[in-house]
Amino acid sequence: MAKQCGVKGVVVEIPSSEHIIKHAYGWDLQKAIDLSIEATLLCKELGLYTVWFPIDASRADLNWFLDLIEEIATKGHLDALAVVDTFGGISPHAVPYLIKKVRERVKKPLEPHFHDDFGMGVANTLIALACGCTVAHTTVTGIGERAGNAAMEELVLALLTMYGIDIGIKTENFYSLSKLVRELSCTTIPSNRPIVGETLLNVESGIVASWVRRCRDENPLELGPFVPSLVGQRPVEIVMGKSSGVDSVAEWLERMNADASPEQREAIVLKVKEASIQKKGLLNEEEFKRIYESVVHG
Repeated sequence: MAKQCGVKGVVVEIPSSEHIIKHAYGWDLQKAIDLSIEATLLCKELGLYTVWFPIDASRADLNWFLDLIEEIATKGHLDALAVVDTFGGISPHAVPYLIKKVRERVKKPLEPHFHDDFGMGVANTLIALACGCTVAHTTVTGIGERAGNAAMEELVLALLTMYGIDIGIKTENFYSLSKLVRELSCTTIPSNRPIVGETLLNVESGIVASWVRRCRDENPLELGPFVPSLVGQRPVEIVMGKSSGVDSVAEWLERMNADASPEQREAIVLKVKEASIQKKGLLNEEEFKRIYESVVHG
């Protein structure tokens, strides 16, 4: 199957593990080889930059796979080779070995395409890039088949903040881009999803609320691995729930332009915890105000 990825480029997808060729496609092995050669030669004839995309490569018998890609590179045509982990089953420890073996057979640019079934899509992609791969296949917020693909924003931010590599993408648009894509694709994500989650920057713990009040203005990196504005997120917010403490109450009292004695604040904390446990969720401002009134003016 061929997918046009640009005016002069094309991705040619063909199954590459013996078992998926036999069981999922119902082909004999030679058919996969012949179609790969035929399709890639046609792309060459049309003057297209051709990325050959061997589906399920990570689960193929290694010797069979290496022989296959060498045959396609010799008898067919490819300008680049995708290293494909269709079912997210490769481990970070195996990536350098696989890349090394592939490089011994094919002297072309390599493009990692890793899925996230075991939560390692981004980690595997980072390692592949460190091994010399040049193009990473990603999607916005990891949207894709099953658990999805390596998440673009996680990979880009890791490269920027952990490795000091700026590839020129405007990280400040990550939150709004993710939100737009999710709305258009009717996709939901966990609220605490890395980088773009809606509640990622909510702080419920009383201890961490203390950190927020001390550090948010001058030392924001004490509160997380990146400044929220770097990815277009809102600032860290202290919320009210069963794990809240005295500093959480102090924060909310300041929002209300209200005050309470130390003893009253302790009493408010206890009532907040009880109410949150009963509600099985966070309290809103009105619920907090009722607790405040019952303690201070009740």
